[in-house]
Amino acid sequence: MTDYLARAEIDIEATPERVWAVLTDPEQLKELWFGAEVETDWVVGSPITWTGEWEGKPFQDKGEVLEVDPGRLLRFTHFSPLTGQDDVPENYHTLTWTLDGSTHLTLTQDNNGSPEEAEHSTGMWTTLLGKVKSAAEVI
Repeated sequence: MTDYLARAEIDIEATPERVWAVLTDPEQLKELWFGAEVETDWVVGSPITWTGEWEGKPFQDKGEVLEVDPGRLLRFTHFSPLTGQDDVPENYHTLTWTLDGSTHLTLTQDNNGSPEEAEHSTGMWTTLLGKVKSAAEVI
């Protein structure tokens, strides 16, 4: 595990409950996760999978739900075979979504291999948070 952390934050003009709904609804998730189908029951210990296509290549990413506190915190692991790394625990990232009362959403991703990898992930997650904001503020 490395100390390189990717971090993205955004303020959203919606209730934490509305943002939570966006983060956990299968239809919303497909839009957020670049077209991938996300499957899980959001129960701690349950698997989570992302199935889709990236740059013409089919993929299935996977992880495990670690912590669920509706409207406040969502934490799960994530591994993508597209990285070319071995499917071993030290190559999994932990994604932590934190909502506060004013609906400030923070996403952190640990275990990035370098500062450049963390910077790339931060850019990707910043884009995704913009999509969460747009979806949550619709209603």
